[in-house]
Amino acid sequence: MPDDPNDLVRSVWPASARRDADGELIVGGVRVGDLVRAHGTPLQVIDEGEVRGRASAIRAAFEAAAAAHGTSARVYYAGKALLNTSIVRWVMSEGLSVDVCTGGELEVALAAGADAGLLGFHGNNKSVAELERAVDAGVGTIVVDSAIEIERLAVIVGRTHARQRVMLRVNSGVHAETHDFLATAHEDQKFGTPLDAAPALVARIREIDGLEFTGLHCHIGSQIFGVAGFRESAARVLDLHEALLEGGDVPQLNLGGGFGIAYTRADTPEPIERLAEGIVSAVADGCRARGIRVPALSFEPGRSIVGNAGVTLYEVGTIKDVALENASRRYVSVDGGMSDNARPALYGAQYSARLASRAGLGDPVLVRVVGKHCESGDIVVDHEYLPGDVIEGDLLAVAATGAYCAPLSSNYNHVPRPPIVAVDGGRARIIVHGENLDDLLRRDAGIER
Repeated sequence: MPDDPNDLVRSVWPASARRDADGELIVGGVRVGDLVRAHGTPLQVIDEGEVRGRASAIRAAFEAAAAAHGTSARVYYAGKALLNTSIVRWVMSEGLSVDVCTGGELEVALAAGADAGLLGFHGNNKSVAELERAVDAGVGTIVVDSAIEIERLAVIVGRTHARQRVMLRVNSGVHAETHDFLATAHEDQKFGTPLDAAPALVARIREIDGLEFTGLHCHIGSQIFGVAGFRESAARVLDLHEALLEGGDVPQLNLGGGFGIAYTRADTPEPIERLAEGIVSAVADGCRARGIRVPALSFEPGRSIVGNAGVTLYEVGTIKDVALENASRRYVSVDGGMSDNARPALYGAQYSARLASRAGLGDPVLVRVVGKHCESGDIVVDHEYLPGDVIEGDLLAVAATGAYCAPLSSNYNHVPRPPIVAVDGGRARIIVHGENLDDLLRRDAGIER
């Protein structure tokens, strides 16, 4: 229970978040009431300065750590966390590359004016059309995920006489300490190839004219705190890296991303500088022990760049108290839910919420913030303490919604998806238009026009 249910935990909220003299929440210099009057609710707000600051800090941390060990580092923004043309321009202006994993994400990056040579293209099931588009656009690196993709690329470069840099994604077998759905390097899952199968695939890549093998890729999962998993994964991948050197150069190593953020006051992620130094040191130590050169490194943070930059605004609708065996819980319903944030329903993600239109009064009460959808699992914030005087019509802000909320959004129950508004320096602008009911009905072929 917080001492003050109006407090804003600094590790969870954007650095610009504060309350004015009346208790109204301000983000990026803009009052949330002004945003809601202009755009309604639900509304996703992204603090541009927070995104830029975190992108710059992460790039600087990994570049400094790599330089200290005699190598270089490149940071790719993982577009799956949140992708639109504005985000692409922000992170690339801060010196980052961009990682995409579908043809749609690739087109968004290109539409933003991204240098295709600074893009990485992921995905476990890239179609022939997607690979053709990537090669034609000049995508810098394609991360191949299977033998089938290698053969698809062989046909494409053979026909077009293009030259394409590729990496091979491998599974290190490290089980990241995260939700099973977020762990991506264990053996029984869809991404990558086992370490023992990789040499044959690399040999095949190397014999194809037009394909240039540049190194290995391994991503162990998402929302990970600490460096232990990264250290162990790096050690296993370096064994393969060393063996592959017998057949040619292996200039790069991509260790993915997945760096965790604080969603609640209980979360204590590692500072990025310490994380970067710990991971790079593990690679450097492993290379030194094997007597090999430290490769150029690359990383793919997404959530750690945009997660805490996002705040979602809702209006409180109904409120009801439910008696439990030894306590009671107050259910606070808002005008959004799992259609704009599916993460709690998907894997029990935890969030923090605060009254946004004013400072609340009264003792804190235990609440569960829920949405308007026809599912008992439609939970926005599973447990939180809010001021006891929360009433219908209050604005509620949920923090750390910048990553994976908008990309996972849906029209469940025919609820339109909300707009995304960027705030910075006291100014606000729409960067993704919201939907209305006409947009949803327009897709129904049975409605006469």
